[in-house]
Amino acid sequence: MPKYVIERDIPNAGSLTGHESQAISQKSCSVVRNLGPQIQWLHSYVTDDKIYCVYIAPNEEMVREHAKQGGFPANRVSEVKRMIDPTSVEA
Repeated sequence: MPKYVIERDIPNAGSLTGHESQAISQKSCSVVRNLGPQIQWLHSYVTDDKIYCVYIAPNEEMVREHAKQGGFPANRVSEVKRMIDPTSVEA
């Protein structure tokens, strides 16, 4: 199943309170449950003004539907083609 990185422009994302982060997470999980087992939220990275989310989904359209139903921006959706890390040097 394809993996996607979603770039969300959210001003002051790095300043979200624990309560705000929890509310966003709860909303995301609720939408994932409603969309069914084909989509899965793996994790997210929060920077000053963006949140980068990693999802597994059958297609980009489902990722965008998640954003629409959750009320989240999806400014850029990119399919992951390959993952590399320090162990890639061994391949």
